[in-house]
Amino acid sequence: CLDERGVTGGQPTITPQLSQTQTSACPAAGGFVFGVHPRLRSARGKLCLMRVFNCDHCGHLVFFDSVQCLHCGNTLAFAPDQLTMATLAPAPQDGAGLWRRMGERGGSAPTGKLYRMCSNRAAYGACNFAVPANDYSPLCVSCRQTRVLPDLSEPTNLGRWQQVESAKRQLFYTLARLGLEPVPGRAGPVFEFLADWPGGPQVLTGHQGGTITLNVAEADDDERARRRIALGEPYRTLIGHLRHESGHFYWDQLVQGGARLEEFRRVFGDERADYAAALQAHYAKGVDVGPWAERHVSAYASAHPWEDWAETWAHYLHMVDLLETAASYQLGVTVPTPPFGPQPAMRHTVSDPFGSPAPSFDDMVGQWVPVTLLLNSLNRSLGQSDAYPFALSAGAMVKLRFVHDLVQAVRQPPAQAV
Repeated sequence: CLDERGVTGGQPTITPQLSQTQTSACPAAGGFVFGVHPRLRSARGKLCLMRVFNCDHCGHLVFFDSVQCLHCGNTLAFAPDQLTMATLAPAPQDGAGLWRRMGERGGSAPTGKLYRMCSNRAAYGACNFAVPANDYSPLCVSCRQTRVLPDLSEPTNLGRWQQVESAKRQLFYTLARLGLEPVPGRAGPVFEFLADWPGGPQVLTGHQGGTITLNVAEADDDERARRRIALGEPYRTLIGHLRHESGHFYWDQLVQGGARLEEFRRVFGDERADYAAALQAHYAKGVDVGPWAERHVSAYASAHPWEDWAETWAHYLHMVDLLETAASYQLGVTVPTPPFGPQPAMRHTVSDPFGSPAPSFDDMVGQWVPVTLLLNSLNRSLGQSDAYPFALSAGAMVKLRFVHDLVQAVRQPPAQAV
C-alpha cells in the first residue's frame, strides 16, 4: 500500500538516495524494556514489549529487547534459531567473538550452543539478536533482510532506524512463531528503510515485488500523528505498518495462483479490479468513506481487496501477538456483569495461540475481545487513547477466520520458544 498512493542477504547498503521507486500506500498501521543497550535507550525508549522470558542464569524476568539481565548482570541476546532469550557467557577458548549459552541455573555446559552477536549490536546498538556460530553472516537473520538503510551519519536517521529495526524484529518473531519465516527454499521479504531528501522524490511506504519500503520518518511521533490525522486513521504505528506490508508479501506467497484464490475472491472481492482507480476513488472521499464497518476491519480495508487482505492480515498478527503476551503473564479476565443479570460473569483465561494444542479460532476471538476491553480500559485510566481502537464486525471476523485457516494450513513447524 502507499501513503499517498502511487503505482509504479549480505550487508545492507547505506545510502542517502532512494534506490528504486517503491510504491504501495498504507495507513498504518508500539514499548518498555529492561536492560537495554544505551544506544537503544536513546531511541526514545520505544521498543518491543511482547511475551516475557526468564534469564537462564537467575530466572529473573527479561524482555524481548533486553541485552543484559538487571538482576544478575549477565549478557542477554535473542536466539532466533530457538525463538527465546538466551543468557550468554564469553567463550574466547572456542574462537574470537564467540559466546556460549548458559545452562540452567547458570551452568555453562561444554555442549551449550555457541553464538556470535549480530554486528549491528556493536556498531550501532541496533540489534540484540545472536547469530549461530556456524552461520558466517556478520548480521543476524533479521538484520540481513534489510537491504538499504538511510544515511546513518545523520543522528536523527540513526535513532529512527533503531526503532524501525526493533519493530522488524518483532514482526520476524511473530512470523517465525507462525511457521512462516524462515522457510527453507522460499525467500522472505527484504526491506528498504529510507529517508526523504530535500528536493528528492518522496519516499512512499509500501510493498512491491517482495520488497517492503518504509519511510523512517514514521518513527517520529509527531510525523506519524500528523499523517494519522490527515488520513483520518484511528491507529498508526511502526509495527502496524510492517504487519500490513507483510500482508502484501504473503498474499503473493500464499494466495496468488494458489488453490484458495477463488475462495479469497468470494470473501474479500476480486483483486483484479483496477487498483490505481480504487485507491484514487478512496482518497477522493476524504475521511468520509461510507459504511465500511459491516464487512471490513478498517476504513482503508474498503479501498480494494488487496488492502482488505493486508489490513485483515495485520489484525490477525495483532491478535496472536497480544494473546501470546497475555498468556505469558497467565492473564485471566472477568468482564463485569450486572449483579442482577441472568448469567454470572465469565472468566476468560488466555491461551497461548502457539501452544500445543493450539486454541481454535473461536477460542482466540473469545479471549481477544475481553483482553482488548481490558487493554483499552487500562489505557483510559492513564489518560491515553485506546490501544486497540477497533470493534470487529461479523463480516470482518469471516475474513480473519480465512487468514487463520490459511496460515494453519500452510505453516511449517516452527522452532519452539523456550
